[in-house]
Amino acid sequence: MAIRSLTARVLAVSTVWAVVALVVIGVVISALYRQGSERGFKDLLRAQLFNVVNSISVNEKTVLAGSPQLGDLRFSQPQTGWYWIVDPIGEFDTPPLISTSLGNAKLPIASVDEVPFDTGYVRFYTTKDPFGNEVEVAETEVVLDIQGHTARFRVAGNRDVLEADINRFTRNLTIALSIFGLGGLGMNALTILFGLRPLDQVRRSLEKIRAGESERLDGAFPREIQPLANEVNALIDSNRRIVERARMQVGNLAHSLKTPIAVLLNEARVLEASHGELVRNQVDAMQMQVQSYLGRARIAAQRESILARTEAQPALERLVRVMRKLNPEKEVHLSINPPGLVLAMELQDVEETVGNLLENAARHAKGEVWLNVRPATNEEHAKETGRQWIVLDVDDDGAGLDPDQIALAMKRGKRLDESKPGTGLGLSIVSEIVREYQGTLTLSRREEGGLRAELVLPAAV
Repeated sequence: MAIRSLTARVLAVSTVWAVVALVVIGVVISALYRQGSERGFKDLLRAQLFNVVNSISVNEKTVLAGSPQLGDLRFSQPQTGWYWIVDPIGEFDTPPLISTSLGNAKLPIASVDEVPFDTGYVRFYTTKDPFGNEVEVAETEVVLDIQGHTARFRVAGNRDVLEADINRFTRNLTIALSIFGLGGLGMNALTILFGLRPLDQVRRSLEKIRAGESERLDGAFPREIQPLANEVNALIDSNRRIVERARMQVGNLAHSLKTPIAVLLNEARVLEASHGELVRNQVDAMQMQVQSYLGRARIAAQRESILARTEAQPALERLVRVMRKLNPEKEVHLSINPPGLVLAMELQDVEETVGNLLENAARHAKGEVWLNVRPATNEEHAKETGRQWIVLDVDDDGAGLDPDQIALAMKRGKRLDESKPGTGLGLSIVSEIVREYQGTLTLSRREEGGLRAELVLPAAV
């Protein structure tokens, strides 16, 4: 799933990188320390081996003699894993010399083919002593006198000491890197949050603009963000000028057409009845057409504006009060849940659309009309447009319409009931306004009887 927050993305990437880097550093340092410890351990055994070599000789009885003093009590304590052994080789027939720590036990010898001597004629190998200790053995062979008496010298050290030291270092390193890592991640998070605060300030400013609390991006921004703020402010100013220019042009056009239409209506009154009625009907239709297309032009000029917003509750309560006064014999109900819904539309367009539907519902209702407002739950529609929507249901308890009648009612200028006043343009005008806002208008028969007009309109976030 994609992370939509820029702060979360930066924190996630930096955290993953820091953890990976610390793990790699820990592994590398541990490996280097192990190499150094292994080398130091072998150097210690090598030094002790040569100390034993220097302490042993062949006496006048052709017997190995000497008592190495290695300065380590572990060579004198039994079964410690620290031993020294001097074995005669070849025809040199004499008892071997063995440290008291090994006693009468035997220490296995690795094959020279498997572990050859190095250039200094010393070899190292790992084996198990008779007591179960894993030991590292340093071995060499030395000619002791001019008669060619040769002996094999071995010094063994317990690897548990080495492993314990390495494990202790690894544990301390892990603790140190963990503390450093947590501190570094905390400092990194604070740095990122502090560095991205101007973007959060921009976001809050945009939310205020969308909520109608402000008209510009206000504040002192860093020089990397200031050009963005300037461009957004310029875009808002340009959008406002375009909207105002469109409104002015629409108003001018409406004003310029108002007088000629009024003249035509006055002239129609003095004509013969049949001709006058025809002219009046055509002028009325022309006036409705002009208002419709002027309204569409106005909506097209401002529908993408973030400044277009209308609070649903006060606007709809006002419409319902008007409907109740105009239709005192009908009950008009209003339900808004939750009450704080805001439409991303001009107030005039809200009144035009909902007012037309309420007027139609009141005209055909037997006694009751309902207006229910709620947030949209249609995930398909929300996914297509990437916006939030509000549903307004206008229900009545009238006779309702069948599917063919619904299709006919949506056609411009079509009237299903000629006995009631009207031009037949109401639903068509509502549909055009809703379409300009990328919403939908749907008519359907209620299960309880009557007609339901469902409006899906954009919500202001």
